[in-house]
Amino acid sequence: MSSSNATAGAPRSTDDAILDAAADLVVHLGVRRTQLAEIARRAGVSRPTVYRRWPDVQAVIGALLTREIMATLESTSLGVPDRGTPGDRGTAVDRETSVDQEVFAGREAFVDQVVEVAVRLRDHPVLGALLHSDDSDLLLQYVVERLGESQRGLLEALRTGIALGQADGSVRAGEPTELAAMVLLIAQSTVQSHRMVASLLPEAAWRRELARALNGYLAP
Repeated sequence: MSSSNATAGAPRSTDDAILDAAADLVVHLGVRRTQLAEIARRAGVSRPTVYRRWPDVQAVIGALLTREIMATLESTSLGVPDRGTPGDRGTAVDRETSVDQEVFAGREAFVDQVVEVAVRLRDHPVLGALLHSDDSDLLLQYVVERLGESQRGLLEALRTGIALGQADGSVRAGEPTELAAMVLLIAQSTVQSHRMVASLLPEAAWRRELARALNGYLAP
């Protein structure tokens, strides 16, 4: 169930063991039936061990969603490109932009990456369990009604891509952070409403129309 970046075969950290246990419970029982005592039991740790890291189940689930969302982002090409070590890259903004510009393939490719992340998050076991159950209101609480670490990570990846698109002329002018926030809202609401329109928008159409909406919004 884990989407963490631990090396295959390497022992899990205590944090990952706890979050993996929480993920398994969320998928099979739902958030409302996920209890901290059962998380601890499945993780093979004591309840005080969990409490030293997170104060309650809500905090555990929040940390789990952050881990899974960021791991999903990092598994795609939308993740912010690696600029090397701090000593290698220097501090000049124009140097960072020029390095990233070499791997930026234009607005349409960027939008395709956004759609791919949206699909992976939509179909993710943990997020999907929330989207497809009576616990969907809790997903709104964890993901939509706050700007947490995972949201900021997504916004930074979007902001970077938009800024690069503006530099090559494929994305319209505007404050990159503001455009990134709107792209996030469009993609996020599309993911959340997927089931409601599934009979009207088959998978291929869903992807196509989301890409069309984002390309239309970002085009010069």
